[in-house]
Amino acid sequence: MGRSLHPTSSIRAFAQHAEFAYSVAEGAAPAADIEPLSTSWRRSATSVDPADGGAPRILTSGELKELREPLGKLIFSAQEEIDRLYKVVREAGYTILFCDTAGVAVEHRGEDVEADGFEYWGTWLGGVWSEEIEGTNGIGTCIAEERPVTVHRSQHFRSRHIDLSCSGAPIFGVDGRLMAVLDVSAIDPDRSERAHALTGALTVNSARAIEERFFREHFHREWIVAIAPQAGSGSGMLLAVDGHQRIVGANRHARTSLLLDDRGLQVGVSLWTIFEPDVELFRRRDRTGIGARLVIAGSNDSRSAMVTPPVRGFARNATNLALHISPRPEAIYSPEKNSPAPPVQGGLSPGAIRRIREYVEAHLGESMDLATLAAVAGLSIHHFARGFKQSTGLTPHSYLTQKRVERAQEMLAHTALSLSEIAYAVGFSDQSHLARHFRQILGITPGKFRWSQS
Repeated sequence: MGRSLHPTSSIRAFAQHAEFAYSVAEGAAPAADIEPLSTSWRRSATSVDPADGGAPRILTSGELKELREPLGKLIFSAQEEIDRLYKVVREAGYTILFCDTAGVAVEHRGEDVEADGFEYWGTWLGGVWSEEIEGTNGIGTCIAEERPVTVHRSQHFRSRHIDLSCSGAPIFGVDGRLMAVLDVSAIDPDRSERAHALTGALTVNSARAIEERFFREHFHREWIVAIAPQAGSGSGMLLAVDGHQRIVGANRHARTSLLLDDRGLQVGVSLWTIFEPDVELFRRRDRTGIGARLVIAGSNDSRSAMVTPPVRGFARNATNLALHISPRPEAIYSPEKNSPAPPVQGGLSPGAIRRIREYVEAHLGESMDLATLAAVAGLSIHHFARGFKQSTGLTPHSYLTQKRVERAQEMLAHTALSLSEIAYAVGFSDQSHLARHFRQILGITPGKFRWSQS
């Protein structure tokens, strides 16, 4: 596992690292691997001695209790995702720290039999990892810069931490402000930067899931509109919309992208000042999620979105609430290129669209290729594919998949057929094929959906 009660690097290595840190603090150019963290190193130099060998502070249980209370709801909400992440990174020797905005670990996961080692390194419950005290590190620097941060071994400012690899990811509250940091850390002098980078990506994904779940829980009485990011952006938008289609809540990325602030959200900004009206979308009664494309007002651009209806009578049916708050990572963290909106004129004729829809409904359980659908429309394959997307905003393949998932929903709710039987009946090759697309579009598994209908 690479953890020890004592430093694993030599005294000489510690001294050389401290000397280098002093030189950077005095204006020397940092090494290439330090450059992304050079600003943090310079901040650290104003309050931290890189040669200080003292252990990070561990707060008492009494001190910790006071700090945990303000984050009680978030900590409770995050439990499932923290446990899931720990199952993945545990065998690689990592501990997980869930920290407040002062850098204090208020929740953790780690092997109890190695608690002494974790406490020695400070990677334990109650550990204090603010940048002002410990210098550049995955938690403190994440807080200071409000972005995901990976700090691998000698990228740490303090010599004591040069065998530590840590990755921190921010968690923003429903008001868009930093609320907590999720961190994975391990002591291992042989861990490669490439290997640790994979853990950093997992940490970011888990932090996003925690953030999304907390947002959905807070706005469970509202419609949730999850909008996929543009290509080149790693973050999607979450909007909470009331029954009059007014935006009453927005996550950090939505606030930044759409210029939304607390005052505007309190009044309620109409969703249709941002997107072209599609009020039928909010009359649907799907209980789990509705796939849609929202056209940006005054343009031909559109965004893929997943719309989740509000929970009604959640106190009488906890399953409905569980479905509503379940994160949909595929919906808001899978970048897509801008897609042209269907033009007012052009595309397929109304008659061709009607024939295609009727054919698909009648033959959904059968194999359908592009040539067959083009023949039904009376067009060449090229003109059919282009015209279909112009008319519907979807490729023929995406349209077929969506219709198959919708039919599967009906059969799961109203028949006792097995998942494999339903998969074949709606045109998927097998049960796993159905499950993959069902989860991608609706955010839950077919099994959980059926359970929610009982």
